[in-house]
Amino acid sequence: MSSDVGREAASAGYREVTDGRGRVYRVGESDREILGHSRRLMMWLPWAAMFAISVFEYAYGSAEDVLSQAHHWTQSNTFWILSVWTFFQAGVSFPTGWLREKGYLKARGAVLLGSVLALLGFLAISHFHNVFLAVIGFGVFGGVGSGLVYSTCINMTGKWFPERRGSTTGFVNGGFAYGAVPFIFVFNFAFDTSNYRTVLDLVGVYVMVVLLAVAWFFKDPPKNWWPAHVDPLARRQGDARTARALAKNPPAVKQYTPMEALRTGQLPLIWVLLVITAGVSIFGVSFQVPFAKEVGFGPLVAANSAGVLSVVNGVGRAVVGWMSDVVGRKTALIIVILVLGLSQFGVLWAGDIHSEWLFLVFAFFSGFGGGAFYPMFATLVPDYFGENNNATNYGIAYSGKVISGLFGSGLGSMVIDAWGYNGAYVTAGVISLVAAALALLLRHPGAGRRGSVPAPSPVGGAT
Repeated sequence: MSSDVGREAASAGYREVTDGRGRVYRVGESDREILGHSRRLMMWLPWAAMFAISVFEYAYGSAEDVLSQAHHWTQSNTFWILSVWTFFQAGVSFPTGWLREKGYLKARGAVLLGSVLALLGFLAISHFHNVFLAVIGFGVFGGVGSGLVYSTCINMTGKWFPERRGSTTGFVNGGFAYGAVPFIFVFNFAFDTSNYRTVLDLVGVYVMVVLLAVAWFFKDPPKNWWPAHVDPLARRQGDARTARALAKNPPAVKQYTPMEALRTGQLPLIWVLLVITAGVSIFGVSFQVPFAKEVGFGPLVAANSAGVLSVVNGVGRAVVGWMSDVVGRKTALIIVILVLGLSQFGVLWAGDIHSEWLFLVFAFFSGFGGGAFYPMFATLVPDYFGENNNATNYGIAYSGKVISGLFGSGLGSMVIDAWGYNGAYVTAGVISLVAAALALLLRHPGAGRRGSVPAPSPVGGAT
């Protein structure tokens, strides 16, 4: 192994050290030196932004009936509006990442633009009876705006917390689910054809104001940055929690470009897994409330099941993010996918036997499994391929949700029309179990024969 190198940078505030594999770390600067305050703000502000935009996806299902009545849309119309939103929300992730990494789009600018597009999305479904205009406004503009915010928040948080990415990314990602809970109840109990325009306009203004407020403080760390209190070349030393997380989830052996990441075979596998799991998750979000109503459960049970799904969906992301720091990302991901698949059979069974309490129990597990895999993918990508190109690499992985939106919502509606809810839920459960089996093939690029990346020797005097 070649000797480790420490070289003084132009600025006296930091050093760049290189490990035995050639990976460079920028060390010595604290978060306060770069930001003027604690990096924790780069966790809380992205969380607030994700909390705000969650209403797009996780509360939409509760508003569909009123939208259909007010605009004379069919159920298929409302489902395809959400499918188009999902297509653009996920599809914009890759170009957003590329623009950010090339310096053409700053984190602040991405969220500011997203705030305006988000408002336009809600104004569209509020004021346009024409389905095509609603698709353009909510599906395209709202989807792009949400995608700009989502991509920026997830990638920025991971860069600021490279030594414990699981817990912080999971926390931020959780806001994207349970932030919708207040609106789920608003749309179920205080939303009808007499006030729908006022409610939707106010929701759009709320989303825009929150995003405008937090965007001003957004900032990425310098490339290769590592927190000053953690020595990346002796990462088994120091804080026990950090050492444990790094031992279970070692950093990437190099900063992979998108093409290099694709050639490992692991990024394409992550993409396939995300397509399957996100498709099942979107299916659950889209059809759980309609299924509850179909089997005769009242609006309170339907609303509570949606609320349970969203709360557990979000809290589960934070819990599994923390768990992945303890047991490893791959193990945590497999557990989550198994829970997602088995809960589909449970929701169907509870509905078939008309058990409201069992329905809520399995809604709990469906919500947990249907959200917790997102931070696992968001952390696996930088763990495997590095932080410097993560916005683009994760953009490639997250683009799988484009396909998921099509078969999770739009095609899910077609399967229900053809086979009923029984056929649709069984199909969702089976393909989740297939995904859990495929996840066994995940491997850290550059790992040794035992599946771990050897830690480099420490640099003498590195700060």
